[in-house]
Amino acid sequence: MATKRIGLYPGTFDPITKGHLDIIKRATGLVDHLVIGVAFNKKKGPLFTAAERVEMVEADVEPLGKNISVTAFDQLLMDFAVAQGASQIIRGLRAVSDFEYEFQMAGMNARINKDVETIFLMASDRHQFISSRFVKEIGVLGGDVSHFVSDFVYERLKLRFAELDR
Repeated sequence: MATKRIGLYPGTFDPITKGHLDIIKRATGLVDHLVIGVAFNKKKGPLFTAAERVEMVEADVEPLGKNISVTAFDQLLMDFAVAQGASQIIRGLRAVSDFEYEFQMAGMNARINKDVETIFLMASDRHQFISSRFVKEIGVLGGDVSHFVSDFVYERLKLRFAELDR
């Protein structure tokens, strides 16, 4: 019997965007099971707690099937990958600037654990410009971000932005 291929798609997902969902959908075709790792990463000053981000990711990926799980983590990525049984790290690339950072990260991760391969998926042309950071920047200034996130996430963003205005 073949070994189950487990992939790990890590990120902050603050919030999850349609760009993330595009990568997730495509990644599920490459692995038997995809773990979406929601990083705590307080240095990025998240808009949502890790638990809220896990909830949003779970809601968005639920229609995609049962070969996906969502887990928060606050440890070294490669340690988390091993704990999940992942042999592949999935990373999305939008632009050349993403590649430079991701290339360095992949090299460091390979030095830490040569048995976990990094796979890069190019963002589809419809989603290349979407980033969580831009969604938050536009939304906090009252711009319409409904085209960049699911309806569920959009409603959560509107509530959070209203809380910030108080």
